[in-house]
Amino acid sequence: MSAKYEVGAIVTGKVTGIQPYGAFVALDEETQGLIHISEITHGYVRNIEDYLKVGDEVQAKIVAIDEEDGKISLSMREMESTKTDRKMSRRYGNIKLDDSSTGFNTLKEKLKEWIAQSEKSNTYQKK
Repeated sequence: MSAKYEVGAIVTGKVTGIQPYGAFVALDEETQGLIHISEITHGYVRNIEDYLKVGDEVQAKIVAIDEEDGKISLSMREMESTKTDRKMSRRYGNIKLDDSSTGFNTLKEKLKEWIAQSEKSNTYQKK
């Protein structure tokens, strides 16, 4: 199993069964994974069948592999995060959030000014 599947991989499979705790997904003829109810989508899921039906083809990310028990844990929720990250990257480009970033330098400079103003204001209040 490990040669074929690895954690972090995006896989496509078919929903073969639904239980109150999750959905079973056939990845191939011999391999099945489980999407736990908490990994269906962001937010609270009361009923899995509101999101998935037996026979649905789904894409999911492999989040864990238990070699000993032969179990694969899948997540559709993490796929949503990946899609959102890609959309944000396309919309805003690859923004680096470090000290050399213009926006943060401006904020850093303003912070010094605000502290100086606050100290000056506090000095007047103390007199």
